[in-house]
Amino acid sequence: MGIVAKKDSKSSGKKNAQLVLRLDKSERDAFVDLCKELDTSAAREIRRFIRGFLKENVQD
Repeated sequence: MGIVAKKDSKSSGKKNAQLVLRLDKSERDAFVDLCKELDTSAAREIRRFIRGFLKENVQD
């Protein structure tokens, strides 16, 4: 068996935190379906919302 080197998390480009939230299943399903129709992902749109929200509301 060979040894597999673990990639450095900083260079892997992967996210390092999760946000767990609860919402109505029908809302979640409608959101995911709409994202698919628009050729995007739910995660991408939520990240876009968070970044925009921060940009608009954080004062330097």
